[in-house]
Amino acid sequence: MIATKSYAAYNAITPLKPYNFERRNVGEYDVHIEILYCGVCHSDLHQARNEWGESMYPMVPGHEIVGKVVSVGNKVTKFKMNDTAGVGVMIDSCRTCKNCKKNLEQYCIEGITGTYNGYERDGKTIAQGGYSTNIVVDEKYVLKISSTLNLKAVAPLLCAGITTYSPLKYAGVKKGMKVGVVGLGGLGHMGVKFAVSFGAEVTVLSTSANKEADAMQLGATKFVLTTDKAAMKKYDSYFDIILDAISANHDFTKYLNLLDLDGKLLVVGLPSEEPKVKPFSLIKNRRSVIGSMIGGIKETQEMLDYCTEKNIVSDVELINMQNINEAYERMLKGDVKYRFVIDIASLH
Repeated sequence: MIATKSYAAYNAITPLKPYNFERRNVGEYDVHIEILYCGVCHSDLHQARNEWGESMYPMVPGHEIVGKVVSVGNKVTKFKMNDTAGVGVMIDSCRTCKNCKKNLEQYCIEGITGTYNGYERDGKTIAQGGYSTNIVVDEKYVLKISSTLNLKAVAPLLCAGITTYSPLKYAGVKKGMKVGVVGLGGLGHMGVKFAVSFGAEVTVLSTSANKEADAMQLGATKFVLTTDKAAMKKYDSYFDIILDAISANHDFTKYLNLLDLDGKLLVVGLPSEEPKVKPFSLIKNRRSVIGSMIGGIKETQEMLDYCTEKNIVSDVELINMQNINEAYERMLKGDVKYRFVIDIASLH
């Protein structure tokens, strides 16, 4: 077994604190990664605080993992010692259902094995995530990362990146299309970067007027303050696509009304309460609401390769592991541009 240091949630109400545990030994198809950086996703906070229910403790969060390969099993072909590698939201799936066979493992009919807060495929071992010094994962679910990129800024691509890349690609975003991005946070800022790189006209929709300068710096060409009714009215039936990256509770109808004929509201934010939708906002312009969950391994690798080619990474603030509880509180206040990333060296 492999000794591992980490920070864990021991229950839903107390702060995360140090936790030592053991990873499994490296199997014949496994890759053992020394973790360098791990992004902090809003879903880490939701699950650590049991806001979605069914949380398992002690829980080591973290599914935006970048590190160096320190050993591989004797049947591993994709990775070797010292390669830069990443692990995202899932570490396994059934591999045999129709969705897995289509490289859409994120929609595995049996359900994916999450990187943390769930049982591994053996039904006994609880998976623990990336707020830790190392991880052991089957090579099929490990991603190749270019060492030419800023590695700490790559970490959030493993969740925030693919969570926005996948639906924008699915919706066929291309040059000349009008795309709105709601919520300029960890997910939203990546949505802006990708939509701009695909050639779309990008508008950021936000409740915070002070985010306009940031939106323009990220490549958006327009900014709409969503609390300004007159400004919102100007964009009635305007957009082809709106990416909804809000994790707070909100009404979908306000954004559906901004969609043109066959417009799509792409939902990637995960509020704790069920959203509200007025049917008339759906039937007008034949609008649709589409959910999307990360991407398969093949598409995630495609996204990472695209980011290498276009030099796209996240905007991050590096923190020590010991500051994770403060980071959670700041994240709730929106006080981060745009993703916290933990320097795992601080754990050693």
